[in-house]
Amino acid sequence: MNDKTIATHNGNFHADDVFSVAAIEIIFPSFKLIRTRDSELIDKADIVIDVGGEYDPESDRFDHHQRGGAGERENGIPYSSFGLIWQKYGVEICQGNQDVANAVDAGLVSTIDAIDCGHVEGVVQGISLSQTIGMFNPTWQEDSHCDDCFDEAVAFASRILTRFIAAASGGVNAKEIVAKAIENSEDPRVVVLEQYTPWKKTVLSLSEEALYVVYPSQTGEWRIQAVPAELGSFEDRKSLPKAWAGLSGEGLQEVTGIDDAMFCHNGLFIAGAESFESTMKMAAIAVEKQ
Repeated sequence: MNDKTIATHNGNFHADDVFSVAAIEIIFPSFKLIRTRDSELIDKADIVIDVGGEYDPESDRFDHHQRGGAGERENGIPYSSFGLIWQKYGVEICQGNQDVANAVDAGLVSTIDAIDCGHVEGVVQGISLSQTIGMFNPTWQEDSHCDDCFDEAVAFASRILTRFIAAASGGVNAKEIVAKAIENSEDPRVVVLEQYTPWKKTVLSLSEEALYVVYPSQTGEWRIQAVPAELGSFEDRKSLPKAWAGLSGEGLQEVTGIDDAMFCHNGLFIAGAESFESTMKMAAIAVEKQ
């Protein structure tokens, strides 16, 4: 099953063909890669990527350069070879989890597709991952063989793809944990997490009442953090009390009346205490403070 022959074009490479090979490598760890434009070799290959002028997922043909392309997403972003590969194999690559596959498509695959197809509207400006992959191509001053550089690019892309999948999986699992914490909150204004979990996106989408999130820190103490007004905003639904701003240790303990209060950021978005009980007291004060 793993003895596959994969064909893609030779010469300069781009992020779509590099990431396509990196993705296929997850499913078929052992394969023969041919970089060519020889139609006879392409026809004999088991999987053809970004060359050949044909899109047929049933026969594992994944080109998008033919007249009319190979379709586009609902948001208008056309599919490059990477997107076509992901449509067929993405869920399998993500161990059967459709939500994770969708998240990777939204965060990584669709952006590479957009850049490769010239659909740059809405793509973040600056050095892109696609440009970074392109830099693996040898310059006119280098004697490096293009195929060797392609292998280096695939190794780099494999690591990036693996981390994107891990991050997407973490995000999907975090959503379930945070959603349950919102549901179980005694006071809907204070969401309590038993372990730190990325929470902002889920809290903002599922709870209009939540003002603060309480969670344990990596060093063993506890934190209270204000819920932002929206994702990426520096404004909060309700900041911590002004009297706490910038205080720590005895200064904060005196103002709050809490013996193990530790600090409050000057920006009034996060504070902490040594114990869970004390952090919840800080939350109670913050909720009621006008």
